[in-house]
Amino acid sequence: MLFDILSWAAVGLAFLAASTLLVSRDWRISLGALALQYFAAFWLITRHLPFAMGSVKLISGWMVVAILGMTRYNLGELDDDSRDSFFLRGAAFRFVLTAVAALVALGATPRIEAAIPGLGLPVIAGGLILVGAGVAHLGLTDDPLRVALGLLTLISGFEILYAAVESAILVAGLLALINLGLGLSGAYLLLAGSVPFAEEGEEFA
Repeated sequence: MLFDILSWAAVGLAFLAASTLLVSRDWRISLGALALQYFAAFWLITRHLPFAMGSVKLISGWMVVAILGMTRYNLGELDDDSRDSFFLRGAAFRFVLTAVAALVALGATPRIEAAIPGLGLPVIAGGLILVGAGVAHLGLTDDPLRVALGLLTLISGFEILYAAVESAILVAGLLALINLGLGLSGAYLLLAGSVPFAEEGEEFA
């Protein structure tokens, strides 16, 4: 009973973190929310996987947060908000969009549990909420950091659901590598986007 209550609390934490990722304009707050989201995913994953395997998800996720955070910090203050279509929409709309995704996920959860028994209602709800939030995130931005956050959210939701049906150590390691690869790709795109292109006809030094 207590474990179920904590699992539903993790679902609530996942929703709060996903909402913060969509609404926040500050990259520091966004990365903090991503770290909390990984903790919620870790708790839901450990319902079906051993603690050690679930810890791989948590550690790799926090490594991704550290990679993106150090990269963004070294870039200094950039005027990203003015050219990112993600911020052209209101915060209220983005929060409502996340809430709609959560309601759809909660509505589909009992049917999926009936079709595939044993997954667990919190696991299904948490996974679907993160998948929906990740898709919504990707549809609202073209900024490299925000795209990386959306992809990581989407992958986290998929991992929660996949851990319930596949417990192979190799698969868990592969998914951890995918997270690290997305983090490194996001860091590279951040660095590449911060380097101004040379004007036409201008020679590089």
